[in-house]
Amino acid sequence: MGLYDRYLAARVRYSDADLPERVAIVLTERDLLEQGAYETLQAVFEWAIEYGAEQLMVYVSVLDEGAVPTLQRELEAIDAPRPVAVRGPEDDQRAQAPIAISIGLGGKHEFATAVRRLAREVEAGDLAPQDIDEDEIERRLVFPTEPDLVIKTGAERLSDFMIWQSVYSELYFTDVNWRDVRKREYLRAIRDYQQRQRRYGR
Repeated sequence: MGLYDRYLAARVRYSDADLPERVAIVLTERDLLEQGAYETLQAVFEWAIEYGAEQLMVYVSVLDEGAVPTLQRELEAIDAPRPVAVRGPEDDQRAQAPIAISIGLGGKHEFATAVRRLAREVEAGDLAPQDIDEDEIERRLVFPTEPDLVIKTGAERLSDFMIWQSVYSELYFTDVNWRDVRKREYLRAIRDYQQRQRRYGR
């Protein structure tokens, strides 16, 4: 680490502010085509855990669904410091590993799938309509974790990212492209998070 990186690390470590326990990274399939992209992702996992994250989420937006099987194989084989659960566009199995990765499974589709599941349960008589609340919806989402911090590189838009779960998340955008992400970018995101006053919609 250079001098500036050490300075940032010290500011983060010695701050009285909380560190984010649940961190999400938003990527595109184009990001993962860059040389060294998976090594960068592995490094981000390590940095996040080093600085207090207990759960990590990665959302990969996909334009070409034909790329999903390749991306899924690569991400399932990644050398991660914690167990990984990878889910694709048609998956509805809950992802409860410490590191959860979504490939092309958009927030609208995930929410619609949860609603359809609730409708089937009501129709079958297993659930009363008046019992449907936020908790019942969340129990049927593929990605149950609500991120404290969402980090997006390269552009200030999230597209279809976890529209239910991220409603109260703190968002951090950086102009740095994924291929150029270094530890200082992650530390800047954490430091920015520490300086915010979270309002949870209030």
